[in-house]
Formats: sequence, C-alpha cells, structure tokens
Amino acid sequence: MNNMLFLTQTDTTIGFVSQDSSKIDRAKKRLPDKHYIRVVNSLETLKMFTRVPNVHKNRLRRAKQTTFIMPNGLSFRVVKDTEHNILLDRFKWLYSSSANLSGAVYDEVYAKDKAEVLVSFPRVEEGMASKIYRLGQKRMIGVR
Repeated sequence: MNNMLFLTQTDTTIGFVSQDSSKIDRAKKRLPDKHYIRVVNSLETLKMFTRVPNVHKNRLRRAKQTTFIMPNGLSFRVVKDTEHNILLDRFKWLYSSSANLSGAVYDEVYAKDKAEVLVSFPRVEEGMASKIYRLGQKRMIGVR
C-alpha cells in the first residue's frame, strides 16, 4: 500500500502522492533527477528527515499551504487540519506533485488513468500552488 500512486485533493491542488517517487515520475513522464516536495503530517514527522533552524521554527509551525526548502536542499510542507490529513496521517509523509504531465495543464482523464488509487473528497478542484521559501541558517528567501 505504501508504494501505490494516489490521485487526491491535496491541501493545495489535485495531486499525485506516493511514498515511491518513481511512480510519480512515470505518471508525469518526468526525469527522475528532480526532487519532489514531501508533505508531512506533523513537525515530529519532519524531524525524521531534517533539522529546522531555530529561527524558523515558529514560522514553520504556523505556515499554511507553504513549502520550505531546508538547508539540506530537501523540500517539505507540513499539512494540518485539512481533509488531506485523513490520508496523510496513515502514511506520516508522502511525496507530492500536481496531477498532470510535466509542464502541462491538469487533465482529469489522464490523471485518473495513471493513478492506482483514487481518493475522493467532496470538493475536487485545482487550487493555487503553495508558496515556496528557501530557509538558511538565519534568513529566508522567497522562491515562488
């Protein structure tokens, strides 16, 4: 079950999620050299992967729909209090990406065809992409 490719409404958009990034690569027809955002269900789970610089801890705790690139180069978004947590709490963390071909717009038929599991929520919509910030030991730089 951990290696399945899910199509679901995430906290920001309709997306592919999996603990196996190669499944997302194949669905998006994307080269495997790019990193995916890992969505985590809590700050405790985040601590398994990286250390958050002290100066940014409160910012990370309060952020919604915001992705942070940590000093180690990995990207994370902490998701809490959303319908997406129903799935996320079961896995603790998942790689996440929009459900479209790399560089293309969302196509519902294509996305449903590529997914192994469809997770249905009452609202299914393409929302705004998350804000992205690169965290340094002392500073934060906006990326998107």
